[in-house]
Amino acid sequence: MYLLTRWFGTFICDKKGVKYKILFPKKPELIMKRLQKIENNKILSEEKKISKDKKLIVNEKRLQNLGDFKPDDPFFKKIEFKPSTYGYSEDLLKEAMLLLTNINLDKKLRSKDLQIVQMVNSLDDLIQISNLLNERYESWSLIPTPKNKMQPLLNSIKTIREESKTLEKKIQDDMNNLAPNISTIIGPLIGARLMAIAGGLDKLALLPASTIQVLGAEKALFRFKKEGGKPPKHGVIFQHPMIKKTPLRVRGKVSRAIATKLSIAAKADAFTGRDISQNLKEDLQSRIKNINNSVKP
Repeated sequence: MYLLTRWFGTFICDKKGVKYKILFPKKPELIMKRLQKIENNKILSEEKKISKDKKLIVNEKRLQNLGDFKPDDPFFKKIEFKPSTYGYSEDLLKEAMLLLTNINLDKKLRSKDLQIVQMVNSLDDLIQISNLLNERYESWSLIPTPKNKMQPLLNSIKTIREESKTLEKKIQDDMNNLAPNISTIIGPLIGARLMAIAGGLDKLALLPASTIQVLGAEKALFRFKKEGGKPPKHGVIFQHPMIKKTPLRVRGKVSRAIATKLSIAAKADAFTGRDISQNLKEDLQSRIKNINNSVKP
């Protein structure tokens, strides 16, 4: 016999048809909760109840504890269920899916990585404003001016600098908690900037090392593709002290080594939550040492 679950119920079938069934309540919010559990790879209480003391075949990996996992069994392609047969309308599914989408969207918008992205963007805005005000101050200072007239401008510059430092500290704290591996390899502020450019932690984790290496150098990369010449060797990661201190001839190799470890670090932070930062850091230091030793005097 086969165990199958649809949005409106869970069923046990054999080749003749449905043998047992448990239908879900006809309320959008209750269907949504079940869809949410399925989305999170959890077994429903109805599935546990209906499968008790039965030898079953399943085609979903999340159900493999309830039966033999055989996703390629041809039966699963042949069997069809129509919601209307059991008194369920498509409108009910639409309502449930809308509720689930809103919950997922709200959860995503509250995620820490997107909060970090917003903080990085805000920090960039503060830096830009600070630079503009400093330029204004320098220009104003060229003419004789009573200090009390310039004081509001000076106060604004001071406030922006202080708030920028506060924001930097918050970014560092959040990065150390959310992405300890990235923070150890590249530093929390550079790591946060990479995350902001990528659009979030998950997106950064899915990027290949070669792309991470040149994140932040998009203009130079576009110019290379359009006009030729030499491609950029690095982007934001150039701010890493290990790259700055490296001879020009091997900066590309060092950048690749750092980007490779960053790719692993991002995947660990995004998908496993394991702190492997010290191993990554030791491997990276060893790799960079070998690269630098290979440079002829």
